Amino acid sequence: MLLPILSLLTGFVLLMLSADAFTDNGAKIARIFNISPLVIGLLIFGFGTSAPEIFVSGLAAFDGHPEMSIGNAFGSNIFNIGLVLGITAIILPITVEKSVLKKEWLFLFLSTLVAGFLLLDGILSLTDGLILLALLSLFLASVFIDSKKSNHIDTDSLENNSQNQGKGKTWALLCVSLVILVASAKLVVWGGTSLAISFKVPELVIGLTVVALGTSLPELAVSISSALKKQHQMVIGNIIGSNLFNTLGVLAIPALIVPFQTPILLLKVPPEVMSRDYISMLILTFLIVILSMRLKISRFGGFILLSALAVYLYQLFWI
Repeated sequence: MLLPILSLLTGFVLLMLSADAFTDNGAKIARIFNISPLVIGLLIFGFGTSAPEIFVSGLAAFDGHPEMSIGNAFGSNIFNIGLVLGITAIILPITVEKSVLKKEWLFLFLSTLVAGFLLLDGILSLTDGLILLALLSLFLASVFIDSKKSNHIDTDSLENNSQNQGKGKTWALLCVSLVILVASAKLVVWGGTSLAISFKVPELVIGLTVVALGTSLPELAVSISSALKKQHQMVIGNIIGSNLFNTLGVLAIPALIVPFQTPILLLKVPPEVMSRDYISMLILTFLIVILSMRLKISRFGGFILLSALAVYLYQLFWI
């Protein structure tokens, strides 16, 4: 019993540290290519802080625990909005640009609807996974095109800064942090699975809570840090990018892995996922759009998001 708990706690700590290092060094590299703060948040922060979910989901699927992968994807999105964005808004109200509300928030909401539609039949197939990856590719292509339009940073000064800090060292630290991410994700999966077996708790619930919370901690740290530095667009980009990677990338992983491990080409989705977890994720995603209508997520809006998370956790454990 003690070893799984130590594995889980060690994995969480390493996830936080390695994701933070991965994000910091990724941002340095991104600046070399003259990318806007929003795009840095969407891609570098969004992918960097979602890397734990991606690795945890992939390793869980490879280890024969696809339900944990699904729970991790939905649970992480719920915690990202309810906990991360809620706490960040309470600390400092977040300004939302009108263009972001019309495009990035809308794309996130539509992607959530598409994911729900694909899972309505109660299965996650290889085709579903490919559709989700296609949408993710469309999003990445859109962000890449936008990044080319936002060349507002002085490239020469950035090149000088990168030379002073050492490009080689930055790339090396990025790779090292990536390796640690993989190892720490393995610790989380093993610890979470062992605890689920010991307490006879369904793996889906472990994925929705313990693992999802642990892998959402990097988003929380990055968002609070960005908010305190008044980098609002990086906060927004971090949440949108992370949730899109979770919905379209993390959810697609078990769909792409399971068919090659078993003769059954379909992965059954537990019915409670759609009736409880997906609905909660959809409501929270919709709440973001509503709360952003005035182009600012206020402290009161943060309390609303935290309250919605509390209602979901009550449903999960006491109903």
